[in-house]
Amino acid sequence: MDAVFWSRLQFAVTAGYHWLFVPLTLGLAMIMAVMETIYVVKKDEFWKRTAQFWMKLFAINFAVGIATGIILEFEFGTNWSNYSWFVGDIFGAPLAIEGILAFFMEATFFAVMFFGWEKVSKRFHLISTWLTGIGASISAYWILVANAWMQHPVGTTFNPDTVRNEMASVDAFFEVITNPVAVSKFFHSVTSGWVTGGVFVVGISCWYLLRKREQKFALASILVGGLVGLLGTGAVMLSGDSSGIHAAKYQPMKLAAAEGLENGGPKAAFSIVPGIEIPGMLSILATHDIDGVVPGINDIIEGYTDNEGNEIPSVAQKMEMGKTALAALAQYRETKDTDSQAAAQALAVLEENMQYMGYGYLEKPEDVVPPVGLVYWAFRAMVGLGSFLALVMLLAVWFAYKEKLPKMEWLLWTALLSIPLVYLCGQAGWIVAEVGRQPWTIQGLLPVGVAISDVSVAAVKTTFFVFVAVFALFLAIEIRIMVGAIKKGPEIDEIKNV
Repeated sequence: MDAVFWSRLQFAVTAGYHWLFVPLTLGLAMIMAVMETIYVVKKDEFWKRTAQFWMKLFAINFAVGIATGIILEFEFGTNWSNYSWFVGDIFGAPLAIEGILAFFMEATFFAVMFFGWEKVSKRFHLISTWLTGIGASISAYWILVANAWMQHPVGTTFNPDTVRNEMASVDAFFEVITNPVAVSKFFHSVTSGWVTGGVFVVGISCWYLLRKREQKFALASILVGGLVGLLGTGAVMLSGDSSGIHAAKYQPMKLAAAEGLENGGPKAAFSIVPGIEIPGMLSILATHDIDGVVPGINDIIEGYTDNEGNEIPSVAQKMEMGKTALAALAQYRETKDTDSQAAAQALAVLEENMQYMGYGYLEKPEDVVPPVGLVYWAFRAMVGLGSFLALVMLLAVWFAYKEKLPKMEWLLWTALLSIPLVYLCGQAGWIVAEVGRQPWTIQGLLPVGVAISDVSVAAVKTTFFVFVAVFALFLAIEIRIMVGAIKKGPEIDEIKNV
């Protein structure tokens, strides 16, 4: 269990560190593309120089983000080799496509975008800028397809001969890539990146206004960045609604943990904070029906009836069926070459109980309960900070439009200090998504204790502290370079000291 703990901690730190860079990449890509579009339409050099400044910060962030993403993918082989073997046929496909298609698309058009200002036409350069952002979004989609499959495994066929889950047909592949959880996660993650980019651009621009520098540049950047961020906020709310419905349907324990809901049922109340609830609201959010059944933690453990009238077995029953499936698998592998009749009988038992095979590895029913307190408060941090950041961007855009913002020092400081809050908001969202599905690496199929590599605790601990040191160094370097570029400013004669 120590190896499991340290491997999980190492992966969590790597993933959390990587997610510091991804949302800003997605957000700045959209913002600088909009700015360059304005430049091409208006033929105003001011907008070209404005786009170039934010493009410089995008490039710094983009470079560090690539390195951390590569480390993350390697950890599937070093720390989670049993997981990689069990589902590599399915999980590896979207990651391979991401590397071959999306990453090369990003790299190709990034080079044109960053170095081609005076070498290609305005329109081709604009297309390259948009395609860089589109490539980043496509890259995110394939990664989120892989992640969503862990949350809701579809399109999979278990092969008892290889003990692997496989995609048996082209239809299965399309089922994987059109997984409804993947679609919701994609829009939620990408548009949350727009929010991150918006808060970042608004906050940095407010710093210039506090220093009484580049006011024309700052106000223009706030208008574009803030509007993109507000658009992202609306999209995040819509995609969050569908994510909640999917969680209620496919991962009810995650939803119960996020709400701290011990005993559910119809007309389930939404908890704002402990002791303050809105009656019936959780049922409306999770099922779009006030009479919709939302099971609580105890209901899931003991068994319940879902909204379609299906009797959901208790966790203890699932564990028994899981153990039966594992025993049948062992019997099949022992007899498949010597006793075809016994093998056929074992295979029939396996297929009957296959959907609960992962539960056979659990020791007690309570193992299916994730850390409720962490998930509960992470969800509230995500929603609360997101609402606050939307209000800050709305006020900044409105007063920038009215040209009153430079005199509102309290709002300038609030916007600037909101930059770290948007990162906390994003990290909280991923805590809900990933900690909320524990103990599963793959929902219902494979718990973390079985997915681990056969590695020593000492090896995992050592690499964990090495990674923490390297990540801290990289982050310090990136922040120093980024701060240096910001202090230097856009270096535009037309907009300096306006």
